[in-house]
Amino acid sequence: MSRVCELTGKGPMTGNNVSHANNKTRRRFLPNLNDVSLQSETLGRVFKFRISAAALRTVDHRGGLDNFLAKAKDTELSANALKVKKAIAKSSATEAAAS
Repeated sequence: MSRVCELTGKGPMTGNNVSHANNKTRRRFLPNLNDVSLQSETLGRVFKFRISAAALRTVDHRGGLDNFLAKAKDTELSANALKVKKAIAKSSATEAAAS
């Protein structure tokens, strides 16, 4: 399983461990990934994602999964999240046409 956030595309970064003697050794900074279930109001379903804690805060700040995916760039989203985004867009388009 890759260590990449499904909603933001945030992945591992590299840097140095620096000792007191100023010795430098390479290290990896891994994103804080969590398995979460997010509810889509438009589709009325729950979707499971593996996202970073920062992405979870952003989803809450933007008002839910639907609003987050509406503003998200397609290049950052995983294949699973892209499917959900297209399903939400399709559902909201048919809902708007019906009313």
